[in-house]
Amino acid sequence: MLGSGCKKFIELDAPKTSITKANVYSNNEIATSVLTGVYIKMSSAGITSLTSVKTLPFLTGLSGDELSLFGTNSTYVAYYSNSLAANNIGAKTYWSEIYNTIYTCNEAVEGIEASATLSPAVKQQLLGEAKFMRAFNYFYLVNLYGDVPLVLSTDYTVNTLKPRSPKSEVYQQIIKDLQEAELALSSGFVDNTLVNSTNERVRPNKWAAKALLARVLLYNQKYAEAEAKATEVINNSSLFSILPLNDIFLKNSKEAIWQLQPVNTGWNTEEARTFVIPSTGLSDIIPVYLSNQLLSSFETGDQRRASWVNSFTNTTVTPNVTYYYPYKYKVSARNAPVTEYSTVLRLAEQYLIRAEARAMQNNLSGSADDLFVIRQRAGLAKINFASQQEAVDAILHERQVELFTEWGHRWLDLKRLNKVDAIMSVVTPLKGGIWNSTDQLYPIQFYELNANPNLTQNPGY
Repeated sequence: MLGSGCKKFIELDAPKTSITKANVYSNNEIATSVLTGVYIKMSSAGITSLTSVKTLPFLTGLSGDELSLFGTNSTYVAYYSNSLAANNIGAKTYWSEIYNTIYTCNEAVEGIEASATLSPAVKQQLLGEAKFMRAFNYFYLVNLYGDVPLVLSTDYTVNTLKPRSPKSEVYQQIIKDLQEAELALSSGFVDNTLVNSTNERVRPNKWAAKALLARVLLYNQKYAEAEAKATEVINNSSLFSILPLNDIFLKNSKEAIWQLQPVNTGWNTEEARTFVIPSTGLSDIIPVYLSNQLLSSFETGDQRRASWVNSFTNTTVTPNVTYYYPYKYKVSARNAPVTEYSTVLRLAEQYLIRAEARAMQNNLSGSADDLFVIRQRAGLAKINFASQQEAVDAILHERQVELFTEWGHRWLDLKRLNKVDAIMSVVTPLKGGIWNSTDQLYPIQFYELNANPNLTQNPGY
């Protein structure tokens, strides 16, 4: 039911009897394995596979100004040149896979709420995890596609005919789910029993819910609330702290709020496996490298350029060609000890959220203080802002060089701050395409439109 990585992840033997929908949520261990399966699916997905939100750094990096493409894979070229079409197979896969995960979360919410046999602690934690994961996936759906069907049940007859709900309505549900998850989830990090504490940060807890909620509130221009929520996370210094650049993405890092445990046998993270260019060079398997736009955005002396960017030189051509690639995750060798975990949420983002929220409330000194926490670690000087716009521009730049190739931040930032047209009208022609403002939303695939007569296409497709 959950794939070969399940035992490694939760350290449980597979059930020896068949499992039916009726009894999944009658047993603590089996019910727990449902949400574990969601995390396994995320962790095991290849960055280039188009099978989960895990591919966000790749797809949005291609769509935006972070990555350059090597090769002629037609799906990747469509994202890269901002020329997606509704008949592109990648558009179909991405949409449907995210909704598959949401369906699993809906089924979990229904089953957990109806269960009379789960222990109270397990029931509460699982319900929080299911709502957190539903909110997490809807956050990306609504930011990639705009208005989307808001599916909250497992009723197939209703779900297949759902029209698109306004983005504001979807966000209301995301906020509701995260607020309820925050109340339900554990304060510390728990193991597969959902009761005992652990050093592993691989199951969401209430701090993950707070962190994602802070982001969602910022995106919805609820600046005072976003500041307050980010502050709650920042102030929990017993669990979280800003670490040196090369320690951030390690297993059980104190900067990590939520991580994914590697489950693909013989490998550390899928990020390193995809982004680190091997001695054999770029290929259809390792098809991307960092763009000139991103490389030129680093200030002189920025230690992130030295720590998080590496290079490969192709000496088989004349003149030699050097490619630069993301090096946040460094362990790409097969069968190396597992020392790195994919980090989904981390503390640095909370400082950047609070910096922006404070700037939008004209607390420019507080904003500058928060930004300096991130800049100081990178070896850069403090910036004092003369205006709100100056602060917002500086924060956008800092987010670009701090969060590059992490979970789609750059692409979503350009859109929400209304910078996407100005940036992409310059960048897209360099990638061989023509930018249209409608390209900032991905298309819904023809298959989905044909299956649901109440579903409408995004403009421009």
